[in-house]
Amino acid sequence: MDIPYWVADAVFYEIFPDRCARSERVVRTGMNFEDWDSPPTRNGFKGGDLFGVAEHLDYLQDLGINAIYLTPVFASASNHRYHTYDYLRVDPLLGGDQALRELLDGSHRRGMHVILDGVFNHASRGFWQFHQTLENGAGSPYVDWFYFDPDHLSGKQHWGAYPSDQEEMDIQREGSLRAIGYQGWWNMPGLPKFNTKSPAVREFLFGVAEHWIQFGIDGWRLDVPGEIDDDSFWQEFRTRVRALNPEAYLVGELWHDARRWLQGDQFDASMNYMLSMACLGFFPADHLDLNEALKAGGYQGYLEPLDAGAFASKIDANLALYSPEVNRVQLNLLDSHDTPRFLTCSRGDTDSLKLAWTFVFSFPGTPCIFYGDEIGLVGHQDPDCRRPFPWEPSKWSVDLRAFLKELISVRKTHPALRRGDYLSLYSDKGMLAFRRSLDGESLLVGLNAAQSAQTVVMDISASRRSETRLVFGQGQLQVNGDQIRLTLPPRTGAVIVE
Repeated sequence: MDIPYWVADAVFYEIFPDRCARSERVVRTGMNFEDWDSPPTRNGFKGGDLFGVAEHLDYLQDLGINAIYLTPVFASASNHRYHTYDYLRVDPLLGGDQALRELLDGSHRRGMHVILDGVFNHASRGFWQFHQTLENGAGSPYVDWFYFDPDHLSGKQHWGAYPSDQEEMDIQREGSLRAIGYQGWWNMPGLPKFNTKSPAVREFLFGVAEHWIQFGIDGWRLDVPGEIDDDSFWQEFRTRVRALNPEAYLVGELWHDARRWLQGDQFDASMNYMLSMACLGFFPADHLDLNEALKAGGYQGYLEPLDAGAFASKIDANLALYSPEVNRVQLNLLDSHDTPRFLTCSRGDTDSLKLAWTFVFSFPGTPCIFYGDEIGLVGHQDPDCRRPFPWEPSKWSVDLRAFLKELISVRKTHPALRRGDYLSLYSDKGMLAFRRSLDGESLLVGLNAAQSAQTVVMDISASRRSETRLVFGQGQLQVNGDQIRLTLPPRTGAVIVE
């Protein structure tokens, strides 16, 4: 499988551009922006931009970040920019193409990779080809780009692009195609759904992907790609992107079993929300706010409290779905712009977050931190999970940031944590233990989610037992012959070199 080699060594940082950082180089005089420190709203803009991100690359590098995932940056009428109206231009409010150019160049000089969010299921009401059809009906050259109702195209019924209350009720009853004249993604009027069977649409979208790869991005995160239910679309997408950059990373937002798309001919990896849910079900233990966590739509019917044995079964099953090559580059995250923050779902318990981080940075896959998690940023379901980053250090959890920085350093120091084989060793009484091994290097990882100290006895695989030592976390080690006895305090984890 031609999976980019660099991804297994990456630590990603997901950035929601409107909320990360503001630069003085973007003119805001006379424009309506919310106060940076006020609670976020669904439609309000804070004014974060890509120049601001570029100006904070030193901060990310100091933390240990070497890859960035940007949520959508193209011209859009929404603060989250999933309502794209111009796919070939960075939103002027984000600083335009020049700001992305500076961010890419600054990142690449530091050895960082940058991937963009590709939203190819749907456009927006402001997208030119859609707007042109609303103006011209059946006479438009673009009638095949979307799904239109013939009566609306012919003028027998008026368009409902901005539906009335009655039309909203009609959408619920009969769907958007009949009620307002076109198919909205999930029947949302603001998101007209592309007809990706149209050769013109396919060529346009492939051209967009190629344009930004040529501009210098290092890959794509594809927004809900399973809803383009056409393997040939994504196969050609991969072929054309990889022809321009053989090391481009392609990761799909696929919340559950993604085997169909991870056979080597479409995506390299998925956003591993199955792992996110397992971590949320286990590490917070009694601190889990299940009602809050289930506000993430993709978690409903899947997320549940787990004991150590059930958690181990979940993660073993997750690993068994995919090849080792895929598992090494799965995008492993605890939360995102689409979920309440992990810390909020854990009722503010930082030990829950530390345990989960220790697991994610020791487990096969590529870790991804949602901006601000490292300083204790909290947030309920969207839009609250998209709070602005507080750049005043007095507002940070210094302890959390130091913990994550050290953990990233340990992962980078030990190749076995990035590329090694995985072996489950123990799961009981709130405690989990596993081994990572590669080319003679072997590490044990112990995690105690219980409220009391726990001990586990394990066989040692390495030959130089006298060098067994703790390299991260806390705990007591005793080596007796071919066995190691590890005792962990409550709600702590440890990484041990055998």
